[in-house]
Amino acid sequence: MDSGMTKKVAVVVSALDEEYQNNIIRGINRSAEENQLSVSYFAAFGGLVNSKRFDLGEYSIYDVIDYSKFDGILLMLNTFGDPVIRRKLLDRISAAHKPTVVFEPTDNPDFYDICIDNFSVMKELVNHIIKHHHAKVINCITGPLANPEAQLRFDAVRETMAENGIELDENRIFYGNFRSHDGKEAIDDFMQSGLSLPDAFICANDSMALTVVSSLEKYGYKVPDDVIVTGFDNTFNARNAFPALTTVNRPLLEAGYKACDILVNLLYGNKQPRNTILKSSPIFSESCGCTDETADDLKTYKKRTYNRMEATNNNIHALNRLTAELAGTETASATYDVVEKCMGDLNLEKFCLCLTEDWQEAYSSAHDLSSSKSLYSQYMTAPLIWDKGERRSVDLFASSDMFPESFGNGFEINYFLPLHFSERCLGYYIIKNSDFPISSLLCHTLSMNLSNSLENIRKLCHLNKAMDELNRLYVIDPLCNIYNRNGFFNIAENLFKECIAHHKEVMISFIDMDGLKFINDNYGHNEGDFAIQRLAAIIRKCSGTRSICARFGGDEFVIMTANAGEDYAFELEKRLYTALDNINSIVRKPYIISASIGSIITSEKDNETLYDVIDRADDKMYAVKKEKKKARFSEPL
Repeated sequence: MDSGMTKKVAVVVSALDEEYQNNIIRGINRSAEENQLSVSYFAAFGGLVNSKRFDLGEYSIYDVIDYSKFDGILLMLNTFGDPVIRRKLLDRISAAHKPTVVFEPTDNPDFYDICIDNFSVMKELVNHIIKHHHAKVINCITGPLANPEAQLRFDAVRETMAENGIELDENRIFYGNFRSHDGKEAIDDFMQSGLSLPDAFICANDSMALTVVSSLEKYGYKVPDDVIVTGFDNTFNARNAFPALTTVNRPLLEAGYKACDILVNLLYGNKQPRNTILKSSPIFSESCGCTDETADDLKTYKKRTYNRMEATNNNIHALNRLTAELAGTETASATYDVVEKCMGDLNLEKFCLCLTEDWQEAYSSAHDLSSSKSLYSQYMTAPLIWDKGERRSVDLFASSDMFPESFGNGFEINYFLPLHFSERCLGYYIIKNSDFPISSLLCHTLSMNLSNSLENIRKLCHLNKAMDELNRLYVIDPLCNIYNRNGFFNIAENLFKECIAHHKEVMISFIDMDGLKFINDNYGHNEGDFAIQRLAAIIRKCSGTRSICARFGGDEFVIMTANAGEDYAFELEKRLYTALDNINSIVRKPYIISASIGSIITSEKDNETLYDVIDRADDKMYAVKKEKKKARFSEPL
């Protein structure tokens, strides 16, 4: 590959809204800028709710990745807890045969890995809790044990306790997923268990530990006076919480930067170690009863906190406006207009809304994560591309291209985020050169707002189609595909009144099929339906565009013609009988398709209703039919 071309890197990650991912990504982006890489993040928010169907929809974003379009891959595998999606990602990336760096230990010879020491540092932390603070009863809140890092931390807790002669009671283990709400669930479960309060809660990360602290306080327990709580990661919130969290300091920015640096070297043919381990260290702080000086100084803390609050408030206002305006949209185009107005408030460079070609029609449902079938249609559409304030669209692009427009050249950061309703895939959106996806907890709120709005539009579209079809069925005869009696009166009555009011003559023609009972009795009802359909087609053709024709019921038809002259009845009758002769010579059935017609021309002088004129036309038709019968009976045998 030409070394002068921009190298393209795919990063696969879950849960952008956690501080661990945030710091790793900032490290990657710093290296990417130095090396002028084009980086594309593919991210979902799996595990946010206890819904397998919702997670299937979230994970659809990983199906859009065409790894062949990238030069290298960074896989943040340690952010995935679901063993099925982990296996699927590993299999697909391995099959791509691209230089790949994985953020956890791996024995796969196709990959390079970078990890931060988990086992020994967790042992050091647990030893401190047992030996320095004399903890004897310990509850453990784990990460997803399908994740090797979570497993290592859990193994370290169990082993350290055993070395100190303490058994880890299975009833005191809560199996979490690294998400903050797991901490609350763990405490709720504990409070319902009837177990005595432990000496310490050892948590697999800071996110869970912080909600453990707040949940314990709601139940009236103080940390560390009543119970010790520890975390893992030394996040901003952990350092600056009260009490500050006893945790593990990991070089997250360095890990992201180093991983990207290893990948860049591989892309340019420079040998790199297969395994890179970064050191970490325990932080003994207030939540275990120690004092610590690692918290940010007050000025730094106040500045960062204010900036976060200001950005969050601005994003909340923008998304509230977006939510309110989206609630009032009834068409796809109106939805795109509302989204466009919101983009300027989110400090983005470019936003691309990419939808499956058939998003308004049929859905692809993600029933099985292990399936190799893509959830995306072969082609996508990008109805809204917002680029530095300018708007455009792309009608159609191949889903394998991922971007509705080509990759950029030079340094750029793109975030691909899924749009779905439950497990059903709608598409995705791309945010370019913005920290919004990693700096705001509201990025997923944006995703859900867009998804719900698109689903509402889809449902409204189908509801309107259903209403149109119901209206059509109400006024259209399904056998003959012309108006039925309801349809005729809905349209003809107003036209009749209008013609009478403006002194225009109206002709009503009543037509009855001859011999339908004979056809049904001798050749079957299918043949009877065939004959009725052929007669209806002839009536529609003979009526032309100036008349309204309808199947009045059974084998009866009616035609209303405005501005009909005296000769029009004769001309219509002649066209009808000629057309009947033609169809009989063409279809060559063992029976004759025949009909009788009676026509009445009326005006305002007659002072009649539409029903009155139809009755007169019916009487005239039967007089014609009676004459036909007389003529047949008088013919010599």
